[in-house]
Amino acid sequence: MSLPKTTQEYHLPQRGLENLSVRESLVHSPKFQEVLVKVHAVSLNYRDLAIVTGEYPGQMGDIVPCSDLAGEVIAVGEDVTTWKIGDRVSANFSVNHVYGDPTNESVTSALGGGGGTMDGTLTQFKILPAHSLVHIPSHLSYEEAATLPCAGVTAWNALLGPVPLKGGDYVLVLGTGGVSVFALQFAVAMGATVIATSSSNAKLEFVKKLGAHHTINYKDTPDWDKEVLRITGGRGVDHVIEVGGTGTLPKSIRSTRKAGCIHNIGFLSKEPSDTSRLLASFLFGAIIYRSVLVGSRQQFEEMSRLIEARQIKPVVSQVFGFKQAREAYEYLQSQKHIGKIVITLFD
Repeated sequence: MSLPKTTQEYHLPQRGLENLSVRESLVHSPKFQEVLVKVHAVSLNYRDLAIVTGEYPGQMGDIVPCSDLAGEVIAVGEDVTTWKIGDRVSANFSVNHVYGDPTNESVTSALGGGGGTMDGTLTQFKILPAHSLVHIPSHLSYEEAATLPCAGVTAWNALLGPVPLKGGDYVLVLGTGGVSVFALQFAVAMGATVIATSSSNAKLEFVKKLGAHHTINYKDTPDWDKEVLRITGGRGVDHVIEVGGTGTLPKSIRSTRKAGCIHNIGFLSKEPSDTSRLLASFLFGAIIYRSVLVGSRQQFEEMSRLIEARQIKPVVSQVFGFKQAREAYEYLQSQKHIGKIVITLFD
Protein backbone atom coordinates (compact mmCIF):
# COMPACT_ATOMS: atom_id res chain seq x y z
CA MET A 1 0.00 0.00 0.00
CA SER A 2 1.43 3.37 -1.00
CA LEU A 3 1.30 5.97 1.74
CA PRO A 4 -0.69 9.19 1.25
CA LYS A 5 1.30 12.30 0.36
CA THR A 6 -1.40 14.76 1.44
CA THR A 7 -4.35 14.99 3.82
CA GLN A 8 -7.55 16.99 3.75
CA GLU A 9 -8.02 18.65 7.12
CA TYR A 10 -9.98 21.41 8.76
CA HIS A 11 -8.22 24.47 10.14
CA LEU A 12 -9.41 27.16 12.50
CA PRO A 13 -7.24 30.23 11.82
CA GLN A 14 -9.23 32.36 14.27
CA ARG A 15 -12.25 32.16 16.55
CA GLY A 16 -15.64 31.78 14.94
CA LEU A 17 -17.34 28.80 13.32
CA GLU A 18 -17.49 30.68 10.02
CA ASN A 19 -13.68 30.47 9.92
CA LEU A 20 -13.59 26.65 9.98
CA SER A 21 -12.30 25.65 6.55
CA VAL A 22 -10.63 22.76 4.71
CA ARG A 23 -7.01 22.79 3.58
CA GLU A 24 -4.69 20.26 2.01
CA SER A 25 -1.52 19.54 3.97
CA LEU A 26 1.48 17.31 3.44
CA VAL A 27 1.78 13.95 5.22
CA HIS A 28 5.26 12.77 6.17
CA SER A 29 6.27 9.17 6.83
CA PRO A 30 6.28 8.21 10.52
CA LYS A 31 9.60 8.74 12.23
CA PHE A 32 11.14 7.11 15.33
CA GLN A 33 8.35 5.90 17.66
CA GLU A 34 5.64 7.45 15.48
CA VAL A 35 2.58 5.86 13.88
CA LEU A 36 0.56 7.03 10.88
CA VAL A 37 -3.19 6.59 11.38
CA LYS A 38 -5.93 6.77 8.77
CA VAL A 39 -8.66 8.61 10.66
CA HIS A 40 -12.08 7.10 10.05
CA ALA A 41 -14.12 9.06 12.59
CA VAL A 42 -13.88 12.05 14.94
CA SER A 43 -16.29 12.96 17.72
CA LEU A 44 -17.13 16.44 18.98
CA ASN A 45 -16.96 17.61 22.59
CA TYR A 46 -18.26 20.77 24.21
CA ARG A 47 -14.60 21.78 24.51
CA ASP A 48 -14.34 21.84 20.71
CA LEU A 49 -17.30 24.22 20.48
CA ALA A 50 -15.95 26.38 23.32
CA ILE A 51 -12.60 26.70 21.53
CA VAL A 52 -14.36 27.86 18.36
CA THR A 53 -16.53 30.39 20.20
CA GLY A 54 -13.75 31.70 22.47
CA GLU A 55 -15.24 30.45 25.74
CA TYR A 56 -12.39 28.03 26.37
CA PRO A 57 -9.28 29.39 28.13
CA GLY A 58 -5.86 29.28 26.53
CA GLN A 59 -4.13 30.62 23.47
CA MET A 60 -5.08 29.40 20.03
CA GLY A 61 -3.04 29.48 16.87
CA ASP A 62 -4.02 28.32 13.39
CA ILE A 63 -4.92 24.82 14.50
CA VAL A 64 -6.54 21.63 13.29
CA PRO A 65 -9.43 21.28 15.80
CA CYS A 66 -10.86 18.32 17.75
CA SER A 67 -9.30 15.83 20.15
CA ASP A 68 -11.02 12.50 19.51
CA LEU A 69 -10.36 9.98 16.75
CA ALA A 70 -10.69 6.36 15.79
CA GLY A 71 -8.81 4.88 12.87
CA GLU A 72 -6.42 2.26 11.58
CA VAL A 73 -2.64 2.07 11.58
CA ILE A 74 -1.29 2.29 8.01
CA ALA A 75 2.44 2.78 8.76
CA VAL A 76 4.82 2.59 11.71
CA GLY A 77 8.13 4.29 12.31
CA GLU A 78 11.45 2.98 13.52
CA ASP A 79 11.43 0.92 16.75
CA VAL A 80 7.62 0.76 16.98
CA THR A 81 6.95 -2.75 18.31
CA THR A 82 3.55 -2.29 19.96
CA TRP A 83 1.57 -1.56 16.78
CA LYS A 84 1.26 -3.11 13.35
CA ILE A 85 -0.43 -2.14 10.09
CA GLY A 86 -4.17 -2.78 10.29
CA ASP A 87 -4.54 -2.27 14.05
CA ARG A 88 -7.71 -0.36 15.02
CA VAL A 89 -6.72 2.41 17.39
CA SER A 90 -7.67 5.56 19.19
CA ALA A 91 -5.37 8.17 20.72
CA ASN A 92 -5.37 9.56 24.23
CA PHE A 93 -6.70 13.11 24.62
CA SER A 94 -3.31 14.34 25.90
CA VAL A 95 -0.82 12.28 23.94
CA ASN A 96 1.90 12.48 26.60
CA HIS A 97 -0.35 11.69 29.58
CA VAL A 98 0.51 8.02 29.87
CA TYR A 99 -0.20 7.37 33.57
CA GLY A 100 -0.58 9.16 36.90
CA ASP A 101 -1.80 12.69 37.54
CA PRO A 102 -1.77 15.40 34.87
CA THR A 103 1.32 17.62 34.75
CA ASN A 104 2.09 20.93 33.07
CA GLU A 105 3.84 18.98 30.33
CA SER A 106 1.01 16.48 29.77
CA VAL A 107 -1.66 19.17 29.68
CA THR A 108 0.13 21.00 26.87
CA SER A 109 0.07 17.79 24.81
CA ALA A 110 -3.73 17.92 24.51
CA LEU A 111 -4.92 17.58 20.93
CA GLY A 112 -6.81 20.35 19.19
CA GLY A 113 -5.83 23.59 20.95
CA GLY A 114 -7.37 25.23 24.00
CA GLY A 115 -4.25 25.08 26.18
CA GLY A 116 -2.70 22.32 24.13
CA THR A 117 -0.13 23.09 21.46
CA MET A 118 -0.80 20.16 19.13
CA ASP A 119 -2.97 20.08 16.03
CA GLY A 120 -6.10 18.04 16.49
CA THR A 121 -7.81 15.15 14.80
CA LEU A 122 -10.16 16.59 12.15
CA THR A 123 -7.81 15.37 9.44
CA GLN A 124 -7.85 12.31 7.19
CA PHE A 125 -4.36 11.14 8.17
CA LYS A 126 -2.62 11.80 11.49
CA ILE A 127 0.90 11.14 12.77
CA LEU A 128 0.83 10.23 16.48
CA PRO A 129 3.37 9.01 19.05
CA ALA A 130 3.14 5.27 19.54
CA HIS A 131 2.81 5.66 23.31
CA SER A 132 -0.44 7.64 22.92
CA LEU A 133 -2.46 4.90 21.24
CA VAL A 134 -4.92 2.34 22.62
CA HIS A 135 -6.72 -0.57 20.99
CA ILE A 136 -10.37 -0.01 20.08
CA PRO A 137 -12.77 -2.49 21.76
CA SER A 138 -13.51 -5.14 19.15
CA HIS A 139 -17.31 -4.78 19.19
CA LEU A 140 -17.28 -1.04 18.45
CA SER A 141 -17.46 0.66 15.06
CA TYR A 142 -15.05 3.48 14.28
CA GLU A 143 -17.90 5.95 14.85
CA GLU A 144 -18.61 4.52 18.30
CA ALA A 145 -14.94 4.25 19.26
CA ALA A 146 -14.30 7.88 18.31
CA THR A 147 -16.46 8.95 21.26
CA LEU A 148 -14.16 7.47 23.89
CA PRO A 149 -11.02 9.64 24.29
CA CYS A 150 -12.47 12.74 25.95
CA ALA A 151 -16.00 12.05 27.22
CA GLY A 152 -15.47 8.39 28.01
CA VAL A 153 -12.15 8.76 29.80
CA THR A 154 -13.37 11.84 31.69
CA ALA A 155 -16.37 9.92 33.03
CA TRP A 156 -14.14 6.98 33.94
CA ASN A 157 -11.62 9.20 35.70
CA ALA A 158 -14.41 10.88 37.68
CA LEU A 159 -15.95 7.64 38.92
CA LEU A 160 -12.75 5.63 39.36
CA GLY A 161 -10.45 8.40 40.67
CA PRO A 162 -9.14 8.83 44.23
CA VAL A 163 -12.49 7.70 45.71
CA PRO A 164 -13.58 4.87 43.40
CA LEU A 165 -17.22 4.09 42.80
CA LYS A 166 -18.60 1.05 44.64
CA GLY A 167 -21.57 -1.14 43.89
CA GLY A 168 -24.57 0.29 45.74
CA ASP A 169 -23.38 3.90 45.55
CA TYR A 170 -25.71 6.62 44.32
CA VAL A 171 -24.51 8.61 41.30
CA LEU A 172 -26.13 11.86 40.12
CA VAL A 173 -25.51 12.75 36.47
CA LEU A 174 -26.51 16.21 35.27
CA GLY A 175 -27.85 16.34 31.72
CA THR A 176 -27.51 13.90 28.85
CA GLY A 177 -24.31 15.03 27.13
CA GLY A 178 -21.38 12.77 26.36
CA VAL A 179 -19.69 12.65 29.78
CA SER A 180 -22.98 12.29 31.65
CA VAL A 181 -24.20 9.43 29.46
CA PHE A 182 -20.89 7.57 29.74
CA ALA A 183 -20.92 8.05 33.53
CA LEU A 184 -24.45 6.64 33.61
CA GLN A 185 -23.44 3.59 31.56
CA PHE A 186 -20.29 2.90 33.61
CA ALA A 187 -22.08 3.38 36.95
CA VAL A 188 -24.89 1.02 35.95
CA ALA A 189 -22.35 -1.57 34.74
CA MET A 190 -20.61 -1.41 38.13
CA GLY A 191 -23.76 -1.80 40.20
CA ALA A 192 -24.49 1.78 41.25
CA THR A 193 -27.89 3.48 41.43
CA VAL A 194 -28.09 6.38 38.96
CA ILE A 195 -30.19 9.54 39.16
CA ALA A 196 -30.28 11.52 35.90
CA THR A 197 -31.52 15.05 35.22
CA SER A 198 -32.67 16.78 32.04
CA SER A 199 -35.11 19.44 30.90
CA SER A 200 -36.52 17.02 28.31
CA ASN A 201 -38.89 14.20 29.21
CA ALA A 202 -38.00 12.47 25.93
CA LYS A 203 -34.32 12.43 26.92
CA LEU A 204 -35.21 11.14 30.37
CA GLU A 205 -37.16 8.27 28.82
CA PHE A 206 -34.09 7.46 26.74
CA VAL A 207 -31.71 7.35 29.71
CA LYS A 208 -34.13 5.06 31.54
CA LYS A 209 -33.50 2.57 28.73
CA LEU A 210 -29.77 2.92 29.43
CA GLY A 211 -30.37 1.93 33.05
CA ALA A 212 -31.04 5.17 34.93
CA HIS A 213 -33.00 4.21 38.06
CA HIS A 214 -34.44 7.66 38.79
CA THR A 215 -34.98 10.70 36.56
CA ILE A 216 -35.74 14.35 37.33
CA ASN A 217 -36.94 17.03 34.91
CA TYR A 218 -35.27 20.12 36.35
CA LYS A 219 -37.66 22.44 34.53
CA ASP A 220 -40.66 20.76 36.15
CA THR A 221 -38.80 20.34 39.44
CA PRO A 222 -36.62 23.46 39.94
CA ASP A 223 -35.63 22.30 43.44
CA TRP A 224 -34.19 19.10 42.05
CA ASP A 225 -31.74 18.85 44.94
CA LYS A 226 -34.66 18.24 47.29
CA GLU A 227 -35.88 15.46 45.02
CA VAL A 228 -32.41 13.88 45.08
CA LEU A 229 -32.49 13.91 48.87
CA ARG A 230 -35.95 12.37 48.87
CA ILE A 231 -34.79 9.57 46.55
CA THR A 232 -31.76 8.84 48.74
CA GLY A 233 -33.72 8.97 52.00
CA GLY A 234 -32.12 12.25 53.05
CA ARG A 235 -28.56 10.91 52.77
CA GLY A 236 -27.49 12.39 49.44
CA VAL A 237 -25.50 10.86 46.60
CA ASP A 238 -21.96 9.51 46.69
CA HIS A 239 -20.86 10.99 43.37
CA VAL A 240 -22.06 13.95 41.28
CA ILE A 241 -21.06 14.38 37.64
CA GLU A 242 -21.16 18.19 37.65
CA VAL A 243 -21.20 19.63 34.13
CA GLY A 244 -23.10 22.85 34.79
CA GLY A 245 -20.57 24.90 36.75
CA THR A 246 -21.51 27.71 39.10
CA GLY A 247 -25.15 27.71 37.96
CA THR A 248 -25.78 24.19 39.25
CA LEU A 249 -23.05 23.78 41.86
CA PRO A 250 -25.02 24.98 44.94
CA LYS A 251 -27.74 22.38 44.30
CA SER A 252 -25.14 19.71 43.57
CA ILE A 253 -23.59 20.41 46.96
CA ARG A 254 -26.97 20.08 48.67
CA SER A 255 -27.50 16.79 46.81
CA THR A 256 -24.25 15.25 48.05
CA ARG A 257 -23.82 13.16 51.16
CA LYS A 258 -21.34 14.04 53.88
CA ALA A 259 -17.85 13.36 52.50
CA GLY A 260 -19.30 12.64 49.07
CA CYS A 261 -17.58 13.60 45.81
CA ILE A 262 -18.42 16.27 43.26
CA HIS A 263 -16.55 15.84 39.99
CA ASN A 264 -16.34 19.11 38.08
CA ILE A 265 -16.38 18.47 34.35
CA GLY A 266 -17.72 21.58 32.64
CA PHE A 267 -19.42 24.95 32.71
CA LEU A 268 -22.55 24.50 30.62
CA SER A 269 -25.01 26.35 32.85
CA LYS A 270 -25.58 30.02 32.09
CA GLU A 271 -27.71 30.58 35.20
CA PRO A 272 -26.38 33.17 37.67
CA SER A 273 -25.44 31.85 41.07
CA ASP A 274 -24.36 33.24 44.42
CA THR A 275 -21.05 31.48 45.03
CA SER A 276 -20.10 33.45 48.14
CA ARG A 277 -21.12 30.65 50.50
CA LEU A 278 -19.75 27.72 48.55
CA LEU A 279 -16.62 27.40 50.67
CA ALA A 280 -18.66 27.01 53.86
CA SER A 281 -20.90 24.47 52.11
CA PHE A 282 -17.89 22.38 51.12
CA LEU A 283 -16.36 22.71 54.58
CA PHE A 284 -19.38 21.72 56.64
CA GLY A 285 -20.38 19.03 54.19
CA ALA A 286 -16.85 17.57 54.23
CA ILE A 287 -17.33 17.36 50.47
CA ILE A 288 -14.55 16.34 48.11
CA TYR A 289 -14.54 18.68 45.10
CA ARG A 290 -12.39 17.58 42.22
CA SER A 291 -11.82 18.95 38.74
CA VAL A 292 -11.26 16.28 36.10
CA LEU A 293 -8.88 16.96 33.21
CA VAL A 294 -9.80 13.92 31.11
CA GLY A 295 -7.29 11.18 32.02
CA SER A 296 -4.28 9.06 31.19
CA ARG A 297 -3.69 6.41 28.57
CA GLN A 298 -3.63 3.86 31.39
CA GLN A 299 -7.14 4.92 32.43
CA PHE A 300 -8.24 4.74 28.79
CA GLU A 301 -7.04 1.13 28.65
CA GLU A 302 -8.78 0.26 31.93
CA MET A 303 -12.03 1.82 30.68
CA SER A 304 -11.79 -0.09 27.41
CA ARG A 305 -11.55 -3.38 29.30
CA LEU A 306 -14.86 -2.69 31.05
CA ILE A 307 -16.47 -1.60 27.77
CA GLU A 308 -15.32 -4.83 26.15
CA ALA A 309 -16.29 -7.05 29.08
CA ARG A 310 -19.79 -5.61 29.43
CA GLN A 311 -20.27 -4.96 25.69
CA ILE A 312 -21.14 -1.32 26.37
CA LYS A 313 -22.17 0.64 23.29
CA PRO A 314 -21.50 4.41 23.27
CA VAL A 315 -24.54 6.52 22.44
CA VAL A 316 -24.06 8.25 19.08
CA SER A 317 -26.76 10.85 18.48
CA GLN A 318 -25.93 11.69 14.87
CA VAL A 319 -23.19 11.12 12.30
CA PHE A 320 -22.12 13.85 9.85
CA GLY A 321 -19.93 13.59 6.77
CA PHE A 322 -16.55 15.32 6.45
CA LYS A 323 -18.02 18.16 4.39
CA GLN A 324 -20.70 18.72 7.05
CA ALA A 325 -18.33 19.59 9.90
CA ARG A 326 -19.87 23.03 10.46
CA GLU A 327 -23.33 21.48 10.62
CA ALA A 328 -22.01 19.02 13.21
CA TYR A 329 -20.78 21.89 15.38
CA GLU A 330 -24.10 23.68 14.98
CA TYR A 331 -25.98 20.56 16.03
CA LEU A 332 -23.77 20.31 19.12
CA GLN A 333 -24.53 23.95 19.89
CA SER A 334 -28.28 23.29 19.65
CA GLN A 335 -28.05 20.79 22.55
CA LYS A 336 -30.67 18.60 20.88
CA HIS A 337 -28.41 15.56 21.07
CA ILE A 338 -28.08 12.75 23.57
CA GLY A 339 -24.57 11.37 23.98
CA LYS A 340 -22.15 12.13 21.17
CA ILE A 341 -21.94 13.68 17.71
CA VAL A 342 -19.55 12.11 15.20
CA ILE A 343 -17.93 13.21 11.93
CA THR A 344 -16.78 10.58 9.44
CA LEU A 345 -13.69 11.37 7.38
CA PHE A 346 -14.23 9.10 4.38
CA ASP A 347 -17.43 8.29 2.48
